[in-house]
Amino acid sequence: MHRFVLHNDDILDSREKTIRAGQVGFLNGWGVFSTIRIADGVLFAYERHWLRMKHDAERMHVPFPADSEQLKSALLQLAEANRAHNATLRVAVVRNRGGLFEAPDQTRDFDIVAFTSDINPWGDSVRLAVKANARYAGNEFAGAKITSWAQNLTWYEEAHDRGFDEMLLLNERGEVSECTSANIFAALGGEVATPPLDSGCLPGVSREVLLCEIHVPGVRIVEKALLLEDLNRADQVFITSTTRDLLPVSFIDGLKVKNGALAVVEKLATAFAEYRHSYVRQSAAKKLDRITV
Repeated sequence: MHRFVLHNDDILDSREKTIRAGQVGFLNGWGVFSTIRIADGVLFAYERHWLRMKHDAERMHVPFPADSEQLKSALLQLAEANRAHNATLRVAVVRNRGGLFEAPDQTRDFDIVAFTSDINPWGDSVRLAVKANARYAGNEFAGAKITSWAQNLTWYEEAHDRGFDEMLLLNERGEVSECTSANIFAALGGEVATPPLDSGCLPGVSREVLLCEIHVPGVRIVEKALLLEDLNRADQVFITSTTRDLLPVSFIDGLKVKNGALAVVEKLATAFAEYRHSYVRQSAAKKLDRITV
């Protein structure tokens, strides 16, 4: 984490104490969050992150900021304070009131907390372990990106303890859903498939960009229910996330992963990078949409 954090309207040193007992969201994981890529001083795909957070906040009864541009301005000020020109930004909106243990002197309905950090060096590929029954697709709140993240962190840690990089999560039907912090895609011929949202996966922003914005001749990107056997026969499997972009899967526990569609993945990765470059260029033309360091 970089030195400065955003706490509501203030840029503070991260060593300052800002959270108090009785803020129910922090004690119970009652909040929503998103991780945003800062690319050349621009908050990449900010509008998509805002809309997803707002949607999830409504589902989870989390009070949420009314002004998208005001939050963007505050996040850019944070990035500028940390000189985070190319970095990762995490922003959370956390509910302060409700439940049985609300502090009597609570004056705010919610807190905004954000910080930046360096982009993690993920390497050239990823090795996946498999966790059965890790997503319950039938749950009312399936797919909501909430701050109650302990299960994902535990599974991620377990994967590393076992010599893997990430955990591939299956739902109650035995279908592929996602990883702890990434969506998954499988390429077979000219079709690239990712699990639909009713698999219980999060609607990742990189996933959405691929589905809605990326067009490569001869490649069709679709939502489709996937089983482990589909990954086993795929020409290539890859994961996507804000901090990873597109990262090939080199190994899945119990399966034989192929690398026959690297050209397809490379084309998609190139098109994704070009889309981000175009987004950054257009945003940079609006001086208030980027930091100046």
